[in-house]
This record gives sequence, C-alpha cells and structure tokens, in this order.
Amino acid sequence: MGNHSMFSEFILLGFSADPQTQTVLFMFFLVIHLLTLMGNLVMLLMIRADFHLHTPMYFFLGQLSFLDLCHSSVTVPKMLENRLSESKTIFVESCLAQAFFVFATGATEACLLAVMAYDRYVAISCPLLCGQLMNKQLCAGLVWGSWSLAFVDALINILLAASLDYCEDQTIPHFSCELSSLFPLSCSDTSPNFTLLLCSSVLHFFGTFIMIVSSYARIVSTILSISSTSGRSKAFSTCSSHLTTVILFYGSGFLSYLLPTSGSPLEMVFSLQYSVVTPMLNPLIYSLQNKEVRVALGRMLRRYVNFFT
Repeated sequence: MGNHSMFSEFILLGFSADPQTQTVLFMFFLVIHLLTLMGNLVMLLMIRADFHLHTPMYFFLGQLSFLDLCHSSVTVPKMLENRLSESKTIFVESCLAQAFFVFATGATEACLLAVMAYDRYVAISCPLLCGQLMNKQLCAGLVWGSWSLAFVDALINILLAASLDYCEDQTIPHFSCELSSLFPLSCSDTSPNFTLLLCSSVLHFFGTFIMIVSSYARIVSTILSISSTSGRSKAFSTCSSHLTTVILFYGSGFLSYLLPTSGSPLEMVFSLQYSVVTPMLNPLIYSLQNKEVRVALGRMLRRYVNFFT
C-alpha cells in the first residue's frame, strides 16, 4: 500500500459490547455458519454425484452454492473471532482484502442470478431446444464471464481504495469491511471512489436486476399463453425457487446499500440477512421447493445408508 495512513488497524464495532450478548451472538452465528457450510456442501456433492441433475439449471445452482460458501466464509469467521475478542481489530490490509472478496462474490452472485433467470426463460419458452441453446460451452462461458467481470471490477475499486489515506477515524460501525464503510474513515478526496462504486453498483446490481425483471416478464408472458392449468403450474414451479432467492438477495442487498453506514440496528439486520442468513437459506429453499432436488437428496441418503450398513 502506497499511502500514508495513521492507522495500521481498524476496529469493527458492529454489535453490542456486553459479554453475555457476545457469547449468545457467537453461538448463533456459529450455528448459522455450520448450517451454511453443510447445506451448500451437500448441494454441491448431490449435483456432482447424481446424473439426473446434470442439466444447465443445476449446473448454475452448484455455482450458486459454491458462491454462498465463499461469501459466507469471507465475513463470518472474522465475525466469530471478534465475538470472543476484546480488541475487535482487523489490519488495514486484511480489511481491504475482505472488502475485495465481499464485493467480488456479491457481484458474481448478482450476475449468476441474472444468468439463471435467462436459463429459466429458455427452459420455459423453448423446452425442446433448451439442451442445444444452453450447451455446456455456453454455460461455462456465462459462469466464467460472471466471475471475471466481478473480480476485475472489484480489483479496480480496491486498488483505488488502497491509495487513500485513512486518518479520520479508526472505528467501522459494521461487523465486516465493505467499501462504503471505509470511505468515511479517509482524509483523502473520496469522490472518485464514490463515483466508481456507484458505477459498479449500477452495472452489477441494478443492471442485473433489470435483466432478471426482463427475463421474468417474458416468462410470465409465456406461462400465460399456456392453455392448461397444470402446465402453468408446472412451468411456474420451475421458477419459484430462483424467484425466492432473487427476492432475498436483492431485497436485503438493496436496503443494506441504500441505508447510510451508521451502524444502526436496522442496517445491521439487512446486512446480516444479505451476507450471513441468505447463504444458509438458499440450499433449504431449493430443497423444499424443488421436487427433483428432494428426490436426488433421498437417493443420495439411501446410497450412503446402504454403503455404511
């Protein structure tokens, strides 16, 4: 880092300092993190092992589970450490690294959700040609494009943030490091950083949201053109899990980023929902609302039970 910051560490003041509350929060977040790891690892293993799930939809779902593992592992371990620590500090370099991966994984997930919405549109509007249109090369290219675009954008933002001088304050009113919470701590001119972050947010979050809305508008139009009620119900059921995930991701994400970085309880709730709770819920949502996933999970459990008995 080529700056002249007065601090080598930041202090993350995201929760109550009461020791009893800290212990309860530690246990709560530990359980959530373990459930997140277990649920997403089971989803990855099931998609990998069951050939019935070797379709574009479940290929993207596997990528989503991997992203949720990454996103949760970026923030929760440090949050757990701070619940048991009195100092609650994080090195400036570590804070910038965490902000980079939070941005990169969040932006990748936004792109991936847009890709999954397009895949649902193709599957419903052209069911007989879906395998040809969404071939393996295209699916892999869309995933790599999502990762590449998000990581390049995150790298540009972080390199610009790393050149700032941090000397206004040492405390971050949040449980993790994010770019928007770092700018108020700088005594440098942060207007270029805000402008770049705004452009990135428009590209990754509002841009992908518009793409998702456009895909679902076409999906609704296609479903309404289906004459049979059972056909409509079956077509909608293939989208319900993805739609629920989109509402959770964008609803809590938009509210989290639109609220000012003040450390208010409401801001904390939306941030926790966005970065901690949603990665745990996604495997549960797809398991409860998707019959193929439930059947595949049953097959996998029977296979392991037979193996050990």
